[in-house]
Amino acid sequence: MIMNPVHRLEGEITVPGDKSISHRSVMLGSLAKGTTVVTHFLEGADCLSSIQCFRSLGVKIHNDPDKGLVRIEGRGLHGLQAPEQILDAGNSGTTTRLISGILSAQPFTSMITGDASIQKRPMGRIITPLSMMGAEIESIRGNDCAPLKITGQNLHGIHYTSPVASAQVKSAILLAGLYAQGTTRITEPSLSRNHSELMLSAFGAKVSSIPDGSKSYTAAIHPADELYAIDISVPGDISSAAYFIAAGLIVPNSCITIKNVGINPTRDGILRVCKAMGANITMENIHNEGMEPVADITVRSQSLHGTVIGGELIPTLIDEIPVIAVLACFASGTTIIKDAAELKVKESNRIDTVVEALSAMGARITATEDGMIIEGGAPLHGAKIQSYDDHRIAMAFSVAAMNSESPVEIVGAECIRISYPDFFGDLNALRY
Repeated sequence: MIMNPVHRLEGEITVPGDKSISHRSVMLGSLAKGTTVVTHFLEGADCLSSIQCFRSLGVKIHNDPDKGLVRIEGRGLHGLQAPEQILDAGNSGTTTRLISGILSAQPFTSMITGDASIQKRPMGRIITPLSMMGAEIESIRGNDCAPLKITGQNLHGIHYTSPVASAQVKSAILLAGLYAQGTTRITEPSLSRNHSELMLSAFGAKVSSIPDGSKSYTAAIHPADELYAIDISVPGDISSAAYFIAAGLIVPNSCITIKNVGINPTRDGILRVCKAMGANITMENIHNEGMEPVADITVRSQSLHGTVIGGELIPTLIDEIPVIAVLACFASGTTIIKDAAELKVKESNRIDTVVEALSAMGARITATEDGMIIEGGAPLHGAKIQSYDDHRIAMAFSVAAMNSESPVEIVGAECIRISYPDFFGDLNALRY
């Protein structure tokens, strides 16, 4: 894929449905009694992997991609069936980790695996707490990665203190807690995205999340007798909107409005960082759509300055750091990204891939153990960028190409299908 510089971006778009919420709608809809109807569902490869896994567990799921509509005929909390084949999560870490919590309590044995990337991503972070609850999970290769063999057991509640703020770890434990004897609690060092807590409550589970000490948070769930189907309208994914926010800021004379974007405060770190950098961003039509706050976001090109990004802000923008690094290249002064070692265990090592790619384009950027330091102001030029099959890298460097001095080639750009299949079409529609 060759991406050329542009002179201006202008228009109005609606980004696809939130990936995290789409995943969870399939999972909880499958466990609920009744039919759950999901609108504006994300038709990305990762979410389709969740659908296929639950179909393999006996759930009838009707998918209408043209309408973004999914109907899930839930089987109830104890209605899943043993799969006839190994479950395939594709490239989806969310599918792999969250479904493991559910499978840990089922009266059958199952196996789950994924693509080459998933088979390298760390699963020990869920194996440890789930095993403490009584789960029997075996990493087939003995390396704490997929493939995983999960033999369902009777679980018991625990209070687990997680070393990382991870919504995937938290969610796996909470989903297992639906089946556990007694209350299950997880304390994380700062509040990660809370879509699971909100959706579990909407389906009828007894779940809470409260501050616990200085910056830590504890989520708690009680065992459930049943969950009950609801209708879900999925807001636009702020992680997808982030690329258009960044493009609108760095391409001169631009103005872009992104409609109906989820602005959950556990996900809005990109907005807070942009404002700290001096961005011209406004929000209108702020309202709740079901359990989630949404708004229309308008961004106009603006001179930016460097900032420091770290601490409890990191879990609210971990997926947006590649495009934030691109933004920082066009800002005056120094931007420091720290406390983000989690970037090393994403679809690629995003510290290394971002630093490698931006360096190839002429940026002044240095990797650190837990982030990077960017000296803004150096003009970016064309280069051949490896995506490493990481959708966030492919999209972030498509944005960098918008204000590059010459074309940028992105190798493996088709990986955008994971979260945003129509990304290039939407981006091109804004070109002037």
